[in-house]
Amino acid sequence: MAKQLLLVRHGKSDWGNVNLKDFDRPLNKRGKENAPEMAERLLNKGFKFDLIVSSPAKRAKSTAKYFAETYKTEEINYEELIYEAGSNTLLKVVNDFDDAADTVIMFGHNPGFTDLANLLGDGDIYNIPTAGMVLLSFPFESWKMVSAGTGEQVFFDYPKNSDEI
Repeated sequence: MAKQLLLVRHGKSDWGNVNLKDFDRPLNKRGKENAPEMAERLLNKGFKFDLIVSSPAKRAKSTAKYFAETYKTEEINYEELIYEAGSNTLLKVVNDFDDAADTVIMFGHNPGFTDLANLLGDGDIYNIPTAGMVLLSFPFESWKMVSAGTGEQVFFDYPKNSDEI
């Protein structure tokens, strides 16, 4: 079975409290609206997954929880390496996924996620906006085979993609 990786950038974060460490920044109002909306959009596409992996940073964790709730699951694996990671570190995380999981949703941060999407896929994404999602597909049985240029971009979606302005 081919592997699919859905990269989801965390929702919009709240910069209101300047004393908070970057790691502890929560989602703001828009982030709390966009995350469940994007999860619903995914569910409506008939998208299914085997595993959720998230950065432990508060805003990524909260975004992952909205998706988990939408899909009626509580299982989220937190991976510290995702926080502040560049594309090489993120690729190592992906290569270490359990092969029993064919479809994985990974929640994290920019610029790493945009860089990773461009490194692995055939798309050319300038920036994954907050709560944006990129689905990449790989023709492999094992996550260890995933490397630069081996993926195909299936879709790229983000909150403003369908908002009527």
